[in-house]
Amino acid sequence: MSSTLPSLADRIDALLPQTQCTKCGYPACRPYAEAIADGKAGHNQCPPGGEQGIARIAAIIGKPVIPLNPANGVERPRPVAVIDERLCIGCTLCIQACPVDAIVGAAKQMHTVLPGLCTGCDLCVAPCPVDCIDMVEATPGKTGWDAWSQEQADAARARFQFRVFRLRREKEENDARLAAKAVAKLKAVEAEPTLTPEQRAEQERKRAIIQAAMERARLQKEQQAARAQAQPGMQDVSRGVRRQIDEVNARLEHQPKED
Repeated sequence: MSSTLPSLADRIDALLPQTQCTKCGYPACRPYAEAIADGKAGHNQCPPGGEQGIARIAAIIGKPVIPLNPANGVERPRPVAVIDERLCIGCTLCIQACPVDAIVGAAKQMHTVLPGLCTGCDLCVAPCPVDCIDMVEATPGKTGWDAWSQEQADAARARFQFRVFRLRREKEENDARLAAKAVAKLKAVEAEPTLTPEQRAEQERKRAIIQAAMERARLQKEQQAARAQAQPGMQDVSRGVRRQIDEVNARLEHQPKED
């Protein structure tokens, strides 16, 4: 049986810390890995990976080890987000910003960060309207891969992929509900009595509006499907990923905590 060898992008992605922080200038770790593989991005744009990460990537792409690009940030001990519960107003903006679903809570209720899942990406800080989120140093004196294990990176990747899958599924379900409403509305319009030219004209106007909305929704669905196909590793995120997340998180919970 033949096996498919990992692509260069796959190998680079496996060396990234999967914090999904976007500090590299790309929306997630995978697009950055693909950009490096395509020669469109430097291999020194990942602050969480730090000097060790640059050296790891340089080794497989045959490039020299170079300093971290200061435009992308600085290497630092890994932080975790902490929410001041006294100030939190339950706006959910931080939950929406978290790329790995490490924040729990509900609208108008206090939110909290699960420190074992937080990647320290900082993305929840800016959207907070009441400045109740602080990034607290979690690995004093340790940066890069000394502050982040491969197991943590794998777990973060799995949670990010499942979040992408969940958000896409929720949007598809909402789009399906809206489509069903549009079909029902179109049927209702077509069933309206049209005894006068004015009524017929009004019926045609309504029908045109609804049909145009349905066509826009169809085109958007096709565009979303095309984007999903263009994201390797994102198409088949399913129950297996959730099982993987649960297993890795269980192992992390039983690991001894750092002093």
